[in-house]
Amino acid sequence: MGFSGHLVFARGERPLLEAPVFDGIHQELKDIARPWLPRPGGWQTLQFDHGLWENDQLSALVAWTGAPVCVADVSASGIALVTGLGTDDQRWQAWLNLDNAAALLAEQPDGLDDLSLWVGTPEFDAAVRRKRAELDVDVPADTERALAWAAAAGTPATVQQQPRLEELLRSRETFAENLFSALLDELGFPQVVQPSPEPSETVS
Repeated sequence: MGFSGHLVFARGERPLLEAPVFDGIHQELKDIARPWLPRPGGWQTLQFDHGLWENDQLSALVAWTGAPVCVADVSASGIALVTGLGTDDQRWQAWLNLDNAAALLAEQPDGLDDLSLWVGTPEFDAAVRRKRAELDVDVPADTERALAWAAAAGTPATVQQQPRLEELLRSRETFAENLFSALLDELGFPQVVQPSPEPSETVS
């Protein structure tokens, strides 16, 4: 089925779960929140199940961290909507896996009672192509706003990276989580440092 939930990306000297915005989450649910490997500079990603994050919490987390924040709303690992917010209240959004997003957002016929009777029909395919074209038009503007957001976070992101970012937003991956991680890399955030393997013991 893949992962469905939220990936919260922010900077903090303390673990993100200590942010007041998460005080209302029951401890048992906090215990299953999974932190990804951190990025240098205090950048952290928390993986939450659905129901533990609301977009109106973005502002509170920006205020607590004093830095830009973004959240990816992931559905079954096949699609994600990324929403970013800066300290200047400037917001941006971008879809990951545009083909899947187009299939989800395609305009349905009026009076449709059974979606399964529509999916896979020529009419459905045409509706998906129309929506895919609409989403594609938004990619350059989404990329510009994402670059501005990243630059405000202190990354070395520049407009020269825009073509690569647009290509990424138009690309397709089995796991939208991988696209989210790649997006952060392309926006210039410090890359995750993999832990060194434990040295093997030598048997004398």
